[in-house]
Amino acid sequence: MQDFGAIINNQVLLVSFAASLIAQSFKIIVDFIQNGKINFRVLVETGGMPSSHSALVTALATGVGQVQGWDSTEFAIATVFAIIVMYDAAGVRQAAGKQAKVLNQIVDEMFQENPEFNEDRLKELLGHTPVQVIVGSMLGVGIAWVLGPSGLLF
Repeated sequence: MQDFGAIINNQVLLVSFAASLIAQSFKIIVDFIQNGKINFRVLVETGGMPSSHSALVTALATGVGQVQGWDSTEFAIATVFAIIVMYDAAGVRQAAGKQAKVLNQIVDEMFQENPEFNEDRLKELLGHTPVQVIVGSMLGVGIAWVLGPSGLLF
């Protein structure tokens, strides 16, 4: 049980999760500005502005750099991990979302005359645009500097 206490007292981990939660919270504000109404559903949906995945992994890499040193192996690992996650969010998952949109259009057109065909639509908003990833990563770095080991909170 001592290990669990060490995990919940890990400043880098806590700040990383805080960055993700803050980014998710910003999605409510952005969605409200875009649509004129509060939509709490954006808190659990993928995609959107800013990327909480990017905020989490960049806060993690920044925190590791602050604690272990910018020339450490741990920082290198966290940075490579962050790059992979952000590439996936803006590349692979974004492309999958575009493909889902096309497939949904095909299904809609092909089965328009056969309404009893009731297949679930594919999720179209899977990934992030590059701007969403960049804003999320900047948010993550900023939160790590403010709240992290060498920041205001700790």
